[in-house]
Amino acid sequence: MKTAVAILNWNGFSLLNKFLPSVIKNTPNNVDIYIIDNGSTDNSVNFIKTNFPSVKIINLDDNYGFAKGYNLGIKKINADIICLLNNDVEVTSNWIDPIIKLFKSEKNTAIIQPKLLDYNNRKMFDYAGAAGGFLDKFGYPYCRGRIYDNIESDDGQYDDISKIFWACGACFFIRKEIFELVNGFDENYWAHMEEIDLCWRTQNLGYHIKYHYESIVYHLNAGTLNASDPKKTYFNFRNQLYTLTKNCKENLFLLLFFKFFIDLIISIFFLLTKGIKHALAIFRAYISFYNKLRQLMILRKNLNREIIHYNTYSIIFYFLGLKRLKKV
Repeated sequence: MKTAVAILNWNGFSLLNKFLPSVIKNTPNNVDIYIIDNGSTDNSVNFIKTNFPSVKIINLDDNYGFAKGYNLGIKKINADIICLLNNDVEVTSNWIDPIIKLFKSEKNTAIIQPKLLDYNNRKMFDYAGAAGGFLDKFGYPYCRGRIYDNIESDDGQYDDISKIFWACGACFFIRKEIFELVNGFDENYWAHMEEIDLCWRTQNLGYHIKYHYESIVYHLNAGTLNASDPKKTYFNFRNQLYTLTKNCKENLFLLLFFKFFIDLIISIFFLLTKGIKHALAIFRAYISFYNKLRQLMILRKNLNREIIHYNTYSIIFYFLGLKRLKKV
């Protein structure tokens, strides 16, 4: 089962300098490491050629973002299993073997995420992926080990191999044939939540997404786009709407109707806590969504929509301070 590691990079010289050595050190020699470079203008490519000649470089002519960048790069990688890895992730010894063993034993498992811990606080789960992701009714993502901004310490409570709804884009392994079967990432997303959309479409075809605790990596969360940047808020809310519209099995009108009012409340909260730019980013997200709605509805019509996407009512209960999730 030929395996490769694909790291997407754009002007990430400092991150590659910090994190790439751990990838080279802890990756078996029979696993190829690729840098997919999104038209960097810093010294990233020359740095890799000079210091890490074993790393293969796929040069793209522009910054195509996460979704299209990976789509273009993966076409040029010859492997059965590809690990999509951020350039701000430190890996550990034996991070690949448990994943490959699980792929070999479970033919219907298409995507596997390792345990993601916080690079800066190694006893804590990583915000972005933790121990595997899920969606609530209204498309808000959360993880085992992280609900909203409440992040758990890793005390072995998620030391298992379990089915999850989505795997974090910072680090997950996927069968290349499945990536091609679902036509890769949706390039309309640019960045954020495209991995959730990919995982949802994969499950709608009957495949499973898994989490494996024996593979451990450390993620410098927001190393590429900081949470304080309104662009992150914009992409998160816009792409939630994209994902729900394309994939949800339920009555879309009612779902989006209630979601609009929840997002309105959140925008007011952001206005008071993060500032007007973040509040406006949510409204910009809705404008972009409505401009794309016709195209999204065509995609919705043509996609398989086989599964209910949530196993809780909404993390909005937690957001509002009720500190619990209501089971359905």
